[in-house]
Amino acid sequence: MKIVAIAAVTAGGKTSTVNEIKKRLPKSTSLHFDDYSFDGEVEDFCKWMQDGADYNVWDLTPLKNDIEKIIRAGEYEYLILDYPFAYQHKMLSDFIDVAIFIDTPLDIALARRVLRDMKNESADEIRNEMESYIKYARAVYVQFLRDILPSSDYVIDGSRTLDLIADEIIKIIKL
Repeated sequence: MKIVAIAAVTAGGKTSTVNEIKKRLPKSTSLHFDDYSFDGEVEDFCKWMQDGADYNVWDLTPLKNDIEKIIRAGEYEYLILDYPFAYQHKMLSDFIDVAIFIDTPLDIALARRVLRDMKNESADEIRNEMESYIKYARAVYVQFLRDILPSSDYVIDGSRTLDLIADEIIKIIKL
């Protein structure tokens, strides 16, 4: 079984891409980081960054256990992980055969997040979110770009269409 980690910043296209790949790639399954709650989950990302941006503070045991179950079952050729850390977390790094980073420009990721998560919010709430992004969240996105992107095996242009991104990743997976 080949295990592929798909990483990106928040709203960078991980979930959409993983779901598209899974539709096109026979004998594949996926696990999605956002479907889990983890002990050690970071609440204050600014403090996390000030403390050294240690990705290992998340206890990924539930995700690791599910990966091991899928491996033992032997039903699939590919496990696609919707997983933001690539090789940066020691608990999962040995499982990953290839890590792919979708390099989505931060303005596109921000626009996607607002459109996806804030469609029913007031203009004031959206303005407050933009202020928070400028003051705090953008620095976290940049930290991920600094750490995760260069540690990935492949970097894909996240400004391209979902079809083109999925095509490119499937070619990589089949290598």
